[in-house]
Amino acid sequence: TTHFFAATSERWMGRVVSSLLLITMAAMHAAGAAGMSLRATASTAGLKPLRGHATRVVWFRNNLRIDDNSALVAAQEAAAGRGERVLPVFIFDPSQYGTATTTKWGSEKTSAMRAQFLCEAVADLRTNLRAMDSGLLVAVGDPAEVLGALAPTAVHCAAEVCSEELKSERAVQRAIKVATSSAQLHRHWDSTLYHLDDLPKGCNPEAMSLGFTTWRNKVEKGCSIRPPVGAPAAGSLPLPPPELLEANLEGVGMEFMPSLTELGYEDLAAATQDPRGVMRFEGGETAARARVRGWIWDRDCLKDYFNTRNGMLGADYSTKFAPWLALGCVSPRRIYSECKRYEAERVENKSTYWVVFELIWRDFFRFMGLKVGTKLFMQHGVVPRAGAVWRDSNQADAFEDGQRWKKGETGIPLIDANMRELAATGFMSNRGRQNVASFLVFDLQLDWRVGADHFESTLLDYDVCSNWGNWIAAAGLTGGRENRFNIIKQTKDYDAHGDYLKHWLPELKDVPAPLLFEPWKLSPSQQAQYNVKIGEDYPRPMNRPGAWNGGG
Repeated sequence: TTHFFAATSERWMGRVVSSLLLITMAAMHAAGAAGMSLRATASTAGLKPLRGHATRVVWFRNNLRIDDNSALVAAQEAAAGRGERVLPVFIFDPSQYGTATTTKWGSEKTSAMRAQFLCEAVADLRTNLRAMDSGLLVAVGDPAEVLGALAPTAVHCAAEVCSEELKSERAVQRAIKVATSSAQLHRHWDSTLYHLDDLPKGCNPEAMSLGFTTWRNKVEKGCSIRPPVGAPAAGSLPLPPPELLEANLEGVGMEFMPSLTELGYEDLAAATQDPRGVMRFEGGETAARARVRGWIWDRDCLKDYFNTRNGMLGADYSTKFAPWLALGCVSPRRIYSECKRYEAERVENKSTYWVVFELIWRDFFRFMGLKVGTKLFMQHGVVPRAGAVWRDSNQADAFEDGQRWKKGETGIPLIDANMRELAATGFMSNRGRQNVASFLVFDLQLDWRVGADHFESTLLDYDVCSNWGNWIAAAGLTGGRENRFNIIKQTKDYDAHGDYLKHWLPELKDVPAPLLFEPWKLSPSQQAQYNVKIGEDYPRPMNRPGAWNGGG
């Protein structure tokens, strides 16, 4: 089974800080009634605001927490040993956000809902850092320009593995060395359950098998999991002098947080999660801790997870940890630690292991991303599949089919219900993800990257390796088996009474199961009886060039 335990790579728009730093504002386009969208870049003018006040910067990216944060701990320890200060920084890169940042596949790079979840997480990080007598500088701009302008003695960040993120890291390294020749970028491996340096022979990215089971068996036998590390002590992250962090300019500062309008979003209603969703996802470490504590301990859900994990309705059939894991609001090691504590204090069974098993799946895709590089984003993937058919997404009929898939207007209820849930909430169950992926790849024969790109835009739990790795596997492009699903059989198996379908497809609410599963077969009299007209109230099923009724 493929697991979509999917995070975000952050970057945004620009300017930086301090009375010593000259920043040039460049206003871009008017966003209609939503107001003016900020599109600014920092002009450093050769000024180095932190010069003379040796300061290490912690560049937060997808590690938005104070608990078990390797980069934060390393910066604190290094600064304490050298008498330096520590400045936490988060930077929004304009290339990643806003209505105008559409991809080649036609999706926003980041949906407004995902951006809102991120803003909540950044705001919560700031609150938690302030409780430690520290703070968070938020800036809008290119990370290299912002960090170069700050001229720190060093920058500490969580290591990433894919091309966009690595390109940003290289640019930051160059920029800070231009500002201060001795400055270094320290990358800390922090996103996986198993540490990269601890992997046993044959399991490191260079040598690992692309078969999950083989890799997992070796790792579980030959590798231990490092214990999580607590947050630095309060007062151990001394900030630079406050006068260096005061900025009377828009778009930067220790108090600043951009609005969605300032980030280029025009439809602010699109950032609101539909109340029909499984739960309200709130960004941040505080919410992540509450979810872990509530699901594992307060509601005692862990012991039943294996039996409930394929559900599609309700808050607690699965962990729902993925959105917070994606932004690093909670570490996989902390979740593992809580699972082991639960086993010691309550019960150990297949369910308690299965949460760890899925964390290992998440690790596998991260290490696979490191191994295969840009092949993760290529149409033919890592291991091309014989006989694969990919319709040209630029052709009108293929493009229209992709749009119907995205909108949940395929005429296939299980596909439509899941795609509408995703659009309305930023979430979809693992069972749903496997089915909609199989449908797009095998039934519609569309380029699998149309789906991966759409999920990148919309999923609150978007993680580059988990998302693209799962999609490339779903497309059968890693050398493993093809997971092709019979959508009608899947509907009968996992929504036997049609509760999920009716929840998201109100136009079919009066149609009983099993007629609900194939509504195009309803006779005219049945349509009248069940208050739905196929082709008007609910679409007829779209043409599926690769349609197939086999599989499971």
